[in-house]
This record gives sequence, C-alpha cells and structure tokens, in this order.
Amino acid sequence: MSTLLFAAIVFTLACYVLSMALALVRMVRGPSAQDRVLAMDLIWTIGMLLLLVLAIRYRNSAYFEAALLIAIFGFVSSASMAKFLLRGEVIE
Repeated sequence: MSTLLFAAIVFTLACYVLSMALALVRMVRGPSAQDRVLAMDLIWTIGMLLLLVLAIRYRNSAYFEAALLIAIFGFVSSASMAKFLLRGEVIE
C-alpha cells in the first residue's frame, strides 16, 4: 500500500470518527425526536462508510458484507422510526 493511500485512509477514518462523535452529541442533546432520528440515521451511514474504508485498508471482503447489513438495518430502522413519529404506531 502506498503512503499516500495510507495517509488518505487515516485522514478519512479520523474525519468519520469526528463526525460520528458530533452526531452522537446531536442524538443525545437533540431538542426534538426528529433530530434524534436524523442523528441516528447519520450514525448508521457513517458506520457503514467506516466499514467500507476498513475493507479497502485490510483488503477483506467480509467488511463489505457487514457494511451491506448495516445499510439494510439502518434503512429499516429509519423507516420504522419515521413511521412511528408520523402515526404513533409502527405495525398497522
């Protein structure tokens, strides 16, 4: 692995960790439930991106499968939370 790629991966991981920490702060301090759901969705997305960068770093395809699972679970949880906030119930 070239030093430029290694430096880019380290910088990217640092930015993702910082943005995940800021989203976690928003999720804890969010003034409304919608802010908390949006922060949760952002944390799911950043977690998926973290796994994709780690897959490139370690050249392991298992990270891609884990990122796909995170994407699926993130979408389902965001959709169900949005439906709960709109209607007050998830299952009709």
